[in-house]
Amino acid sequence: MSRRKFLKGAAATGAAAAAAAASSFPAPAIAQGIKELKMVTSFPKNFPGLGTSANRFVKRVEQASGGTLKIKLFNAGELVGAFEVFDAVSKGDADLYFSAEYYFPGKSKAFNFFTAVPFGMTAPETFAWIYYGGGQELWDELSGGFNLKPFIAPSTGVQMGGWLNKEINTLDDFKGLKFRMPGLGGEVLRALGVAVVNLPGGEIFPALQSGAIDGTEWVGPWHDLAFGFHKVAKFYYWPGFHEPGTCGSYAMNRSTWDSLSEEHQMIVQLAIEAEAQIQTAEYNARSPESLDKLVNENGVQLRKYNDELLNAIGGIAGEVVAEIGNSDAMTRKVYDSYIKFRKTAIGWSKIGIHGYMEARTLPFKYG
Repeated sequence: MSRRKFLKGAAATGAAAAAAAASSFPAPAIAQGIKELKMVTSFPKNFPGLGTSANRFVKRVEQASGGTLKIKLFNAGELVGAFEVFDAVSKGDADLYFSAEYYFPGKSKAFNFFTAVPFGMTAPETFAWIYYGGGQELWDELSGGFNLKPFIAPSTGVQMGGWLNKEINTLDDFKGLKFRMPGLGGEVLRALGVAVVNLPGGEIFPALQSGAIDGTEWVGPWHDLAFGFHKVAKFYYWPGFHEPGTCGSYAMNRSTWDSLSEEHQMIVQLAIEAEAQIQTAEYNARSPESLDKLVNENGVQLRKYNDELLNAIGGIAGEVVAEIGNSDAMTRKVYDSYIKFRKTAIGWSKIGIHGYMEARTLPFKYG
């Protein structure tokens, strides 16, 4: 046998032996370059929208990475409580959270502006501010102080005003109510004399059923129907002035983010951006049909906050938001940027969006 043939044969034999030996080891022992992360959420397991979006995100990251980036999902209460996800990821006990920033005003009041602002911007306007109006840079600066890298998540769209068993016609009708509402909207209600409480989603129905609270807002028709609020409250108010375009959030531990390869970072970012589009679209698809079921199949009585009342609440909301917005230097930076972009957005929306919506309601025959 020639030396060349011998070496070729030996190499083939060695490769085969190595492959056989490798197959006898557990997968983690031979999986090179695989990254495994822990993700916590503030939402119930498999809940339509908020829950299923998290499931889809995790699955897509693994698929897009060819299995080299895996995320183990822990829903609200499985690893930490719904409102404890921020600390868990900030400290590194988990790597990533899916939540809403207005659950964490105790960390900084500035976080409120990245979820929803009473009489503030709609979801498309908020996305525009984040991506093209300096919002992301401010958010990075804010969250960076807590060892976090933030991302905007799906929006639930314009929310409803909430569930009550009494009618609201004047500001005095709010006084003394016990109402579940988080974020800046809750601060506005507090200024109206409401006893405001903040409860995670899974605790709202029993609190409303037992009378521990007099009213609540949650998300919108799709979620409200699923939670069954129509079984314990008969008046469903609109519009949701407190949350005109609520946006969720993802945030990754900054050290974890920096440890990812550029490829894995891009996969995570693109998967989040895809969810922001897909899940937002599902809310806009499910809410109309769910509202129809609530009203026409379950006898829910829609009530609109009258214009005089909304005008009064709007003035109070402006004062409350301004006071909170000027509470410290970082919050002031975020507030100033938000208000500046809101002013610009209103100018365009009045002509482009609102103008068209009014035209579409004219009584011409169509379809």
